[in-house]
Amino acid sequence: MDWDRRVRRDNPLRAVREQVDFTWVRDEVAPCYGYNGNESVDPVVILKLLFLLFFDSVKSERERMRVIPERLDYLWFLGFGLDDEIPDHSVLSKARTRWGREIFERLFVRTVGQAVRAGLVDGSKIHVDSSLVDADAARESILQVDSPELLKALRGAYAAEERKLASIKSGYYKEALHKHTLSLTDPDATLVAHRRGGVNGHARLRYKNYRVVDDRCGVITAITTTTGSEHEARPLVALADQYAANTGMEVRTVVADQQDGTVSNFRTLQGRGINTHMGTLRPRGQAEAMGIFGTAEFVYERSIDTYRCPAGKTLTKRGYNKQENGWTYRARREVCRDCHLRDRCFHSANPNYTRMIVRYVGHEAVERGWAQSASRAARRDRLRRMTLIEGSFGQAAQNHHFKRARWRRLWRQQI
Repeated sequence: MDWDRRVRRDNPLRAVREQVDFTWVRDEVAPCYGYNGNESVDPVVILKLLFLLFFDSVKSERERMRVIPERLDYLWFLGFGLDDEIPDHSVLSKARTRWGREIFERLFVRTVGQAVRAGLVDGSKIHVDSSLVDADAARESILQVDSPELLKALRGAYAAEERKLASIKSGYYKEALHKHTLSLTDPDATLVAHRRGGVNGHARLRYKNYRVVDDRCGVITAITTTTGSEHEARPLVALADQYAANTGMEVRTVVADQQDGTVSNFRTLQGRGINTHMGTLRPRGQAEAMGIFGTAEFVYERSIDTYRCPAGKTLTKRGYNKQENGWTYRARREVCRDCHLRDRCFHSANPNYTRMIVRYVGHEAVERGWAQSASRAARRDRLRRMTLIEGSFGQAAQNHHFKRARWRRLWRQQI
């Protein structure tokens, strides 16, 4: 039979087959296979099957395998004949376990490299965001434990039982971050509520997916997945590093929302010479809204390492604040108690209260970042970000069932 005549000329799989080379995966996964025993399914076929799952937005691998014999274009794309035996759905789950997260990550990096060579990525500007993904586990599977020692013992017992399974590689167990809850169905998923209200505001077992989208064509160039309780701002710098490693390009501008605009991120990115078009986690106008002097009204005198308040009084260094990662400056109690501008400096009725100013480590870099985040260019980039990266998450949810995990355990969700 002439298979080529049976597949219409405008079938999308024709373009995929002509433009994408899947054969390189054989060399990539060769160390994962032995030379004795039954012959394994061709890795090229496995990769194409995984591709078809997302290409047609099919949630079930069993369903995909049942449909393949009925579709001539699928058989043609996979290189099968009418009488060839279709692999069992279990070959896909076995491939995920055998290949591991590292190989799938290299497959992703190779795909990003192809986009770079095609001119779809320029590296001038990246957009970063995250989205919660519901785990494949119900709230009824959650075990509430008040004793940290008992919870640690339960997790250890779960890990020991899981390692007995032949399909689980050692080292995949990852302790969940929650201190008092454990899901018996998916121990890596953590209980977290969506920060927006409504029906999604209820706490559920979730993961969190982070991604970096290049500004030119919206290509996803870096990704990571964590438990749902991970702070949104924490992976930002690592994602910028991953982008540079995946594309071979240096990041020049990072665009992100307010959740990523922490002092630490501003300081680190500015220290690398990267423009920070991010929203600030702490509104700069908070003091003005309260009707008191803002931090900008206090003048830092570098030569004597003190601050001068609007009343002309001196705030001296008092100590280091670990939570703020900066040094605190205060005036003497009697100075603030007798000051004629006291009501404009703070609203406390306590006569012993004094105004405190925090000067962060690398404060100059943080201030540069704040100034860039308030610029017109930054506001314009954050508007474009809503189209690019939020649209990317929306497309994934609409077309690829992104909002609910396909598999359990963090390493599978990362794949």
